[in-house]
Amino acid sequence: MSTSCAPCDSAAQLQTPLHALHLELGARMVPFAGYSMPVQYPAGLMAEHQHSRAAAGLFDVSHMGQLTLCGPDAAAAFESLMPVDVIGLGLNKQRYGLLLTDAGGIIDDLMFVNRGSDIFVIVNGACKHGDLAHIAQRIGKRCSVTPQFDRALLALQGPQAVTALARLLPGVEKLVFMTGMAATWNGADLYLTRSGYTGEDGFEISLPAASAEAFARALLAQPEVKPVGLGARNSLRLEAGLCLYGNDIDTTTSPVEAALNWAMQKVRRSGGERAGGFPGAERVLGQLDGTVALTRKRVGLIALERVPVREHVELQSLDGQTIGEVSSGLLGPSVDKPVAMGYVSPAFAAVGTRVNAIVRGKAVPMEVAPMPFVPNRYFRG
Repeated sequence: MSTSCAPCDSAAQLQTPLHALHLELGARMVPFAGYSMPVQYPAGLMAEHQHSRAAAGLFDVSHMGQLTLCGPDAAAAFESLMPVDVIGLGLNKQRYGLLLTDAGGIIDDLMFVNRGSDIFVIVNGACKHGDLAHIAQRIGKRCSVTPQFDRALLALQGPQAVTALARLLPGVEKLVFMTGMAATWNGADLYLTRSGYTGEDGFEISLPAASAEAFARALLAQPEVKPVGLGARNSLRLEAGLCLYGNDIDTTTSPVEAALNWAMQKVRRSGGERAGGFPGAERVLGQLDGTVALTRKRVGLIALERVPVREHVELQSLDGQTIGEVSSGLLGPSVDKPVAMGYVSPAFAAVGTRVNAIVRGKAVPMEVAPMPFVPNRYFRG
């Protein structure tokens, strides 16, 4: 799942429960989604990125929004807001979802879990108040919608994450990708899922704010674990081909334009048992079926010269026509190449297509490439 970055008034920055620990660890703090957040620690972005790929990185993502939907109609109600199968989701199974506008644009992307007693939802930090209002307004009469914005959220990511976490929470090794479980630690009620935003194996852990610092310290005491900031979180997710809300997707973008077709199950598509019935269904299903033409599509891009290509850079065809724009881009630490995502006219979306990015007036050759740029290593059992 993506974490949107919105500039905030430095005088009004909120603090996560780990704020004092970040300062103790020497983090460089920046405004992010209304909070003071660590962008990197003294080791630096490159080291943090590589450590997450090789061992286990601990991320504070407590700025994100957590909420619960309760009641016998909660699944059907939530499904009415998204082109996603909620009703058919099994117990303690997790799924990626997309809140849509009535025109089929993406209000936010999110993760949700069927916990049996409720549907547990995690939304992006900069969007959480708007998401809460939208969900409550649309389905608040069909189920209870309860914010849990006071809970902390930690992400432990990397191939050795399970080894470190299992010492504190025995049994987590039994989880597979996109499943969750309840746990207790020193009397605190936790809920964790085997998921994350890096393309690596890992976990996201929801816990009471009062227990967050002690739990984070216990994780950091494990030899595999080091703290990682938002800078490396961004480079890791881009290499994994994952969207950042506000950059790669927003209310002007449909799920099909964003190449998120995989997130819409057959049961909700044309001909499916519960087809349509979500905001923007006519546009989205038409784009899926090919009856509504696409004007742009999200693609992966690799620069053929060692020049980082950033967001908002214009993309041109080889004959100089404007065909799109970069939405995210940087030098990928793991692939050691400049990588990017962007939107191009469908005629230029095929893998292998050459385009030019216009960086400070200079044409930088790029090639449309498959994503992810680094193979995913989710644990599926």
